[in-house]
Amino acid sequence: MTIYNAPVEDMMFLFDNLKDNKNYKEIDKFKEISSDLVKDVLDQAAKINQEIVHPLAKIGDDSPCVYENGIVRSPPGYKEAYKKFITDGWTSLSCDPKYGGQGMPKTVSTFFEEMLSSASLSFKLYSELSIGAYNCILHHADDKIKDKFLPKIVEGKWSGTMCLTESQCGTDLGLIKTKAIKNSDGSFSLTGQKIFITSGDHDLTENIIHLVLAKIPGAPAGTKGISLFLVPKFNVDESGAVGSRNGVSTLSIESKMGIKGSPTCVLNFDNAKGFLIGKENKGLSSMFTMMNLERIIVGIQGLGIAETAYQNSLAYTRERKQGKSNDNKNGETDLIIKHADIRRSLMNMKSIIEGQRSLAFWLSQQVDVSLNHSNENVRKEADEMVSLMTPVVKSFFSDMGMEITNEAIQIFGGYGYTRDQGIEQLYRDNRITPIYEGTNSVQAIDLVFRKVLTNRTLEKFVSLLQNEIKNYNDKVELKRLSNILKEKIKLLLDFSRWLDDKLKNQKDDISAACNDFLKVLGYVALGYSWLKMTKVSFDNSSKNKNFYEEKINTAKYFFDKILPRIDSHYHSAIAGSESLMKAKFN
Repeated sequence: MTIYNAPVEDMMFLFDNLKDNKNYKEIDKFKEISSDLVKDVLDQAAKINQEIVHPLAKIGDDSPCVYENGIVRSPPGYKEAYKKFITDGWTSLSCDPKYGGQGMPKTVSTFFEEMLSSASLSFKLYSELSIGAYNCILHHADDKIKDKFLPKIVEGKWSGTMCLTESQCGTDLGLIKTKAIKNSDGSFSLTGQKIFITSGDHDLTENIIHLVLAKIPGAPAGTKGISLFLVPKFNVDESGAVGSRNGVSTLSIESKMGIKGSPTCVLNFDNAKGFLIGKENKGLSSMFTMMNLERIIVGIQGLGIAETAYQNSLAYTRERKQGKSNDNKNGETDLIIKHADIRRSLMNMKSIIEGQRSLAFWLSQQVDVSLNHSNENVRKEADEMVSLMTPVVKSFFSDMGMEITNEAIQIFGGYGYTRDQGIEQLYRDNRITPIYEGTNSVQAIDLVFRKVLTNRTLEKFVSLLQNEIKNYNDKVELKRLSNILKEKIKLLLDFSRWLDDKLKNQKDDISAACNDFLKVLGYVALGYSWLKMTKVSFDNSSKNKNFYEEKINTAKYFFDKILPRIDSHYHSAIAGSESLMKAKFN
């Protein structure tokens, strides 16, 4: 079984030193969220994740969900853990107090999302989609629906799902066939089948609230004719009490590579009673409220699993002996942590993980501003930043999670390939993150064609970086690192101009370069995050010498060893697409 210790010190370092968004600081309801309060929340979060949730990771993998006699049963221990989870209020952490929530900002709840992902992604998925459903209902449903459904979802006694995919369509949702017929009472009857529904059915909550995309007869073709409906597993009466079974049933659950403790369901809707969320034919835009926040969380999943992989790799290198290091003096076998190549692997992990955590914290401030600031223009500007960085965080973090879990298996050698250590499970569990909530290639295409080539948000992001790093000249090493980042920003802009130039008549060149561009932007964003952390570390090095000196050294490693990857992605991309488009694949 793997080990896990929540990185509370590193999280508090970010909260105390890098809460630097002036618009975030203007949000009145967050002014009372003190460092002491956050530290207490994170300590309690660490305790439940380390002691109760983390052991469920192996249990869920060894004894997966089962479907029998029409019932989906969760793995052993999940019911007890979930009861403790909701009793302690963890499902309500970031929810509106109006509906029973605690009202914590995303800057805090994102740390909790990471811990849960590190401890057990399978267990996390039971509550994760509930928060997504909560956000969608909160922003798009009428007050009657909010008052009836949100308190129970916030409390955790009801869970939620997102039902988009059908057998004939995943990415292209315009092809959905699920139909919604309007009833005389204003409700709708939904008929169709949805697949790959995370936590679509289970025995942890007394009701499951499905958010379902469907088409009303006569609606426009394609995505312009999609509407969104709330469909409960059990009907809910006017008082909010659970009643008769709705026309929703589970056909099967998937047998999967990973996250085996989480049921992925095929759901049948047979004249299931549902309620319109938002306006007719505007369902996709309403669902994007849920999907976009969920995509950020998927990136956090990759970060969380990578953290567990790193912690276990580090522990193993401190106990496994093999070979002799270059400075060996006594002729005895050395711990593998003394070997330079092993240390390279560990530093790759460490520098990427800590950079991602900082970037996620920066983005969480932008999310909080976009949702809560009193000034509409400020909210809009923050939302543009969130929109730009959402596909980056989703794709880049999950891809790096694959790199890091793969590296962890390599460090463990043959033991990493076996089930005994639990390392191969991390790889399997993380493998879904580059796939669901929009594959990473789709995210890259969305970034380039919709976020970079059609608006100027990238320029605003680059200006933000340039305005900040121009002041990083007070120390020789800080100036050196800022100059490296300036060079990579210039390359990012050159890449953007190259894409713009190809837009008129060489779109295949652009499509072939999208993944490379996303990674270039991802590495630049991590470089920005590391530069900010380095400045803070220089300014505070006298307070906690070991911690801050380690931060500075890790930053140097990132700039010298990781950031040069940008050049490879850039030069590969601008080579164009001629050879790949001419390939015959005989």
